[in-house]
Amino acid sequence: MDNSRKVIAVLAFAVFCMLTGFTFYKWVRFGTIDGGSIFFSFLALSYFFNWLNWGSHDGGGEKDELDKHIETQSAKIGYFVLMILAAIILFISEGVSKLNDIENYPLLIVVGLTFVTLPITEFIYSRKFK
Repeated sequence: MDNSRKVIAVLAFAVFCMLTGFTFYKWVRFGTIDGGSIFFSFLALSYFFNWLNWGSHDGGGEKDELDKHIETQSAKIGYFVLMILAAIILFISEGVSKLNDIENYPLLIVVGLTFVTLPITEFIYSRKFK
C-alpha cells in the first residue's frame, strides 16, 4: 500500500473514531442519541474497509475472478449476518421473547424482509438465465 492510500485509510478511520466518540460523548453527557452521527459513523467505517480491501471507497475497478468470488461470497455471508443481527436487535430492543408481544411493527417488517430478500432476488436473477 503506497503512502497516499495509507493516509486516506488513516483519515477514514479517524473520521469514524471522531463520529463514534462524538456520539458516545453526547450519549454520556446529555443522555441523547444522535441517529445522524450513528449513521455517518457506519458510513465512515464502510468507507474505511472498502478502502483497505479494494483501494477505493466504491469497491475498485477491474476485478479478476478471485476478486469477484470474494465479493460474491462476502455479500452472501454479510446478508446472513445482517439477518441474524436484525433479529437480535428486534428481540433486544423489544425486550420480549415471544413474537406476539412485539410492538415495533416497522422493525418486525424489516426483519421479515431480510428472510425473503435473498430468495426473491435469486428467483428474479435466475429467470434472466432460463
